[in-house]
Amino acid sequence: MTIVAFIQGMVAMGCALVGVFFLRFWQQSRDKLFLRFAFAFWILALSYLLLGVISFATEWRVYVFMVRLSAFCMILYGIFEKNRR
Repeated sequence: MTIVAFIQGMVAMGCALVGVFFLRFWQQSRDKLFLRFAFAFWILALSYLLLGVISFATEWRVYVFMVRLSAFCMILYGIFEKNRR
């Protein structure tokens, strides 16, 4: 079970790093799409962190699913907002 927690920690670190890259792109262009992507990837990192830290957490728990759903909704809203203009 420890290797699963290790892999989830690595995925969380990867999501957080992608969020940092999107934050850098937002600073250069000031496009809100990049900012929404950064927040979404940080939310995904939080969900993987929860899965790795909490021993009784599984993929199908409602709170983990809702955290991921909010991240994906943020991505979809950012894309919708960008294409609406």
